[in-house]
Amino acid sequence: MGKVKQILWALGLLGMTGSALATQYPLTIENCGAQVTFAKIPQRMVALGQNTAEIMLLLGLQDKMVASAFWPTRVLPELAARNEQVKVLTVEIPTLESILAQDPDFVAAQLPLLLGPDSKVAKREDFAAVGINSYLSPGVCATKKNTGDIYGSRSQLWDMSLLYKEIDDLAKIFDVEARGTALIADFKARENALRASFGKNQRDLSFLFWFSSASPSADAYLGGKNSASGFIAHLLGGHNAIDSDSEWPTVGWESIIAANPDVIVVSSLDRNRWKLDSAEEKIRFLKSDPAVSQLEAVKKGHIVVMDGQAMNPTIRTLYGAEQVAKQLETLGLN
Repeated sequence: MGKVKQILWALGLLGMTGSALATQYPLTIENCGAQVTFAKIPQRMVALGQNTAEIMLLLGLQDKMVASAFWPTRVLPELAARNEQVKVLTVEIPTLESILAQDPDFVAAQLPLLLGPDSKVAKREDFAAVGINSYLSPGVCATKKNTGDIYGSRSQLWDMSLLYKEIDDLAKIFDVEARGTALIADFKARENALRASFGKNQRDLSFLFWFSSASPSADAYLGGKNSASGFIAHLLGGHNAIDSDSEWPTVGWESIIAANPDVIVVSSLDRNRWKLDSAEEKIRFLKSDPAVSQLEAVKKGHIVVMDGQAMNPTIRTLYGAEQVAKQLETLGLN
């Protein structure tokens, strides 16, 4: 039985026995400096971002979702049937008009790009003005807006506790707290298993996490030092080769060559915005570029592929760590 199927099976059982943890309404949640009060369970929720949508699906709440948007990669296969019940507005960035057209009573977002003071989609005040509650992932609220881009920077390493708060909050809002508790317990067990397997690794490998590039000549979008990518590196007994607090620094290839990572992690994306969203295209570039191909990681074949959504601070981060761990074992780098 696959990991997600095991989770869904456990949550199905808990759905019949979770009444002891029933949410008392009105419920007030502290979220990113705002107090959000729910008089009852939301019935028409819009999920802005793949992570928000997949948490809802893992909690068995597809019947409370009217739409989702912004999907860098495909939904987890085990969640596909549930996801088919939910309208996808767009796999890219939606408009405020398209969101309001769904007549939502609750909007939750994964990124400040989709909901926040600098968002081109919507601000929290836009929804508050029409009586719609909003929620932003705690993982992105920990960033500082001091880098000139919407993603900001982190002074401390992201960790799963921020994700666990998000799961717990959504479980409480929708009165399925027992399901949230079970999901968090499963993730904690998997996180601990990786620490046990890789915590004794004496290599202290340096990892480079390449999300994408607009073109081979453009700077690369990389996972920053304290981002979810940095968390994966630390979880696997190493460190991020990029020493930038920016969540998504753009780095030229000369600087990447100077960083000389032990392992290059390339993302696999399904959105097809750029040619280099493809993991295969990234690997082709790494091996064919006259300068980049001379990196030791490239010459030794220390290139691994990871779901691009795992580089965002999401539930996929743990799945991505497991993906990388399996490939490191195959390469003898564990």
